[in-house]
Amino acid sequence: MNIFTTSWGDLGLTRYPEDPRDQLRAWDASDEYLLRHLEGETVAGTVVVLGDRWGALVTALAAEHRPVQISDSYLTQQATRANLARNRTPAEAAGVRLLSTQDTPPDRIDVLLVRVPKNLALLEDQLRRLAPRLTADTLVVGTGMVTEIHTSTLKLFERIVGPTRTSLAVKKARLIFCTPDPALLGSAPAGDPWPRRYDLPTDIGVMSGRPVTNHAGIFCAEHLDIGTRFLLQHLPDRRGPLRVVDLGCGNGVVGTAMAVANPDAEVVFTDESFQAVASAEATFRENAGPAAKAGFLVGDALSGVERESVDLVLNNPPFHTHRALTDSTSWRMFSGSRRALRPGGELWVIGNRHLGYHVKLRRLFGNCETVASNPKFVVLRAVKQR
Repeated sequence: MNIFTTSWGDLGLTRYPEDPRDQLRAWDASDEYLLRHLEGETVAGTVVVLGDRWGALVTALAAEHRPVQISDSYLTQQATRANLARNRTPAEAAGVRLLSTQDTPPDRIDVLLVRVPKNLALLEDQLRRLAPRLTADTLVVGTGMVTEIHTSTLKLFERIVGPTRTSLAVKKARLIFCTPDPALLGSAPAGDPWPRRYDLPTDIGVMSGRPVTNHAGIFCAEHLDIGTRFLLQHLPDRRGPLRVVDLGCGNGVVGTAMAVANPDAEVVFTDESFQAVASAEATFRENAGPAAKAGFLVGDALSGVERESVDLVLNNPPFHTHRALTDSTSWRMFSGSRRALRPGGELWVIGNRHLGYHVKLRRLFGNCETVASNPKFVVLRAVKQR
């Protein structure tokens, strides 16, 4: 845990899940810059914080302003709950509302604070959703590191909300100041491209040519990524009433492929992104038969799946969290898979060759087989044994 010093007190903050070995802070210079700026502003009414990474902004503002957090991340929500419980009274913590990007936002927003996301499509989607809730007097301030704020970022604010300018950079962070334009407010901007649908290629087995739905911000929302394509070409051939998990499901194309190939299977789609799980459900509903069985779970890896209840896990793990390169997510996914699998159950993983996932899998499972490989990717199979 690290101490974040603010005008609202010294806050002990951690990321989620908390790991004593993790030296990464739960805030950065852009959070510091925004909070310092707010010291000189009149902050009143309904305060909405969009894209708070680990709850630093919401935790700082909770005592005085009871903000509403909107996030696409389950991990962000859990970090925020933990940081509020650690630093605020129960009454102050209870006054904070935690919403997902799929939830209905407040009817009126008097202060909008935006932690600029890495994904520009997610920013556009959320600004479109929130713009009708703004007024001409709404205070709109964005923040991000210099490397995260581009001309395209500013143009989005300008086109959807109103005139936009930036601050000077401080500690490699920058603020965005946006003045709501009454001519742009009151209704959602026309031409919203999200969710986006595309048809899959015709050389990937049972999903060939089928449509997939993608909400803004999910991995490879505009085309099928080459790693998933390779996995779809080498999926396990399994039949019968199996319980299958599409772990880190994204738009759900892998789990849906298993459901189409084996109508007797029950597929659980799980991801830490609310946008991803909504995409997976839409993809599944459109492609699987009416009798197909599925569950949709937003959570941390397989923490919400019962022990020894699964026959097969399919996984394309990420190797970063926000901008930090880390293997912590893949490790939780692999160890969670071992816990959730029945004896004899299998974990299939697609990954870049250089990531060396076979080492982790052998350490956890005692075995690992290369099912398929090409110059860039490997498909690995590990079997749970007693």
